[in-house]
Amino acid sequence: MSAPVAAVVVTWNSASEIDNCLRSLENIGEIVVVDNGSTDETLRVIAGGRKGVGVIANPQNRGFAAAANQGVKATTSPLLLFLNPDAALLNSLEPLVSELQAPGVGAAGGRLEDLDGRVQAGFNVRAFPTPASLACEVLLVNRLWPSNPVNRRYRRLDLDHGRAQDVDQPAGAFLMVRREVLEAVGGWDERFCPLWFEDVDLCLRIRQAGYRIRYVPAAAARHRGGHSLARISVQDKEVYWYRSLLRYTEKHYPSRARVLLRAAVFLGALLRSLASLGRGEAVRAYSKVMGLALRRRAMEIQVQPNALS
Repeated sequence: MSAPVAAVVVTWNSASEIDNCLRSLENIGEIVVVDNGSTDETLRVIAGGRKGVGVIANPQNRGFAAAANQGVKATTSPLLLFLNPDAALLNSLEPLVSELQAPGVGAAGGRLEDLDGRVQAGFNVRAFPTPASLACEVLLVNRLWPSNPVNRRYRRLDLDHGRAQDVDQPAGAFLMVRREVLEAVGGWDERFCPLWFEDVDLCLRIRQAGYRIRYVPAAAARHRGGHSLARISVQDKEVYWYRSLLRYTEKHYPSRARVLLRAAVFLGALLRSLASLGRGEAVRAYSKVMGLALRRRAMEIQVQPNALS
């Protein structure tokens, strides 16, 4: 490749996926796996697989962003590939590397395909979320009317996935970033913990810093998606997602939009709770979400120091 690449893979109970992921990185000389306290055989599978893979074993789950920053600090290459453990490269990374040589390009994402070879439309590339798009999500509008204009714009459902182009937010499951750009924007924000919205936040900060972000379909990966979520309780999944959503809104939206979105989250969680009567875990989850929407100060985001310094 025209420039050295370091691959950073963050794992959590990824034993069934990590070997295939690492085998797809056979042409990458610098690879670091950061494990977030897996309780399955993830570390044993890594140890028995490809040689020369660096491993950082955290005793507990530090969240994706913190683990990704650890991986960055443990590498030296000028280009950083963040690849989910349930994703495997299908071809060369050269198209991504070439795009990142162009003036003003700070990050690039490739094409993600599901296990049947179909592009993961709606996930692969999205626009930055607006207050309206998030309100449609939490108020069940997207579930009842998934093809509504707001959701189509947000999930880029009309995107030509066969054409390279500037975009807002490629999925963090397959994302390459110039090291100097990542350092300039302060790295991954570790307050989005343990997951969700950290890649949206990173891409927005890269764009706000004046860099372009590219979607490059010539680089492709097969992506299962959500392999670790089955191990998270329904209650924790809901709380983690809504908490990260509220943190994103507190960080990036003006005060009026924040207030309206907290109200939308509360109302949406109330409706979901009523629809879940008889399912105790779901009711408890949405009760916690309503509490998050009411605790404004708990969601306030202060300026984060550079996570890579």
